[in-house]
Amino acid sequence: MAALTDLSFMYRWFKNCNLVGNLSEKYVFITGCDSGFGNLLAKQLVDRGMRVLAACFTEEGAQKLQQDTSYRLQTTLLDVTKSESIKAAAQWLRDQVGEQGLWALVNNAGVGLPSGPNEWLTKEDFVKVINVNLVGLIEVTLHMLPMVKRARGRVINMSSCGGLVAVIGGGYCISKFGVEAFSDSIRRELHYFGVKVCIIEPGNYRTAILGKENLESRMRKLWERLPQETRDSYGEEYFRNYTDKLKNIMQVAEPRVRDVINSMEHAIVSRSPRIRYNPGLDAKLLYIPLAKLPTPVTDFILSRYLPRPADSV
Repeated sequence: MAALTDLSFMYRWFKNCNLVGNLSEKYVFITGCDSGFGNLLAKQLVDRGMRVLAACFTEEGAQKLQQDTSYRLQTTLLDVTKSESIKAAAQWLRDQVGEQGLWALVNNAGVGLPSGPNEWLTKEDFVKVINVNLVGLIEVTLHMLPMVKRARGRVINMSSCGGLVAVIGGGYCISKFGVEAFSDSIRRELHYFGVKVCIIEPGNYRTAILGKENLESRMRKLWERLPQETRDSYGEEYFRNYTDKLKNIMQVAEPRVRDVINSMEHAIVSRSPRIRYNPGLDAKLLYIPLAKLPTPVTDFILSRYLPRPADSV
């Protein structure tokens, strides 16, 4: 048994240390670099000596990232919800990488809000999130794939444990389930081109994806725009309890995101990247088990966390 454990450790060590050669000449394109995971990954790859092409949503974010790094990083502006912006970024990227191609595409741009009970949301609330997290990711990938295929590189898609089990209403979990399906399908299709596809599925981490506005005021806006009949069916106590539970989730979110960044980096630099990365103890000990349990059991566990509405049976 000890020998098997040693062999397993040695195998994982070899896979983690077996790095791609000539990394300093390889290009990496990352979306969503204004803050959070994308921003930190861009800096970490520059420190490693790679050529980083960082897409930011704002001019301010692009300028600050450029100032904080070196000549090995170049920035461009990108709104993943606009086709013209994606086409312009793709042309800029082609001019940068030339015939060498793109070693890694990191689809990191994402939003988490609006979120809440599904009945409290509008179609526009769902579309706002899905357009960034899923449709934008797909369109960026389709435009960049010829460059990735030329380099026989890899695509790294930012999903979430919310793509394994739907723990909250709104477009976030829906979009992440879509990212999982899209990633699975293109991984199988691109295998014959020598392209690898990796999925990052972090647990609950504290990033700017939760927005800057106070949570209670956001939930209050959702609540007050509801028809009186809907509010009566849930009750004021449900609103307060649901908001308190969301605040608790945000408070216990892991502020140290280094495991996520290291997972993304490994997917880029390893000769044998994993198909899925699950940084975070809650990912490994809570969300993955919940996703693998029989559905009625998962429903029972998660429903115990939700408040009981006024009109419950």
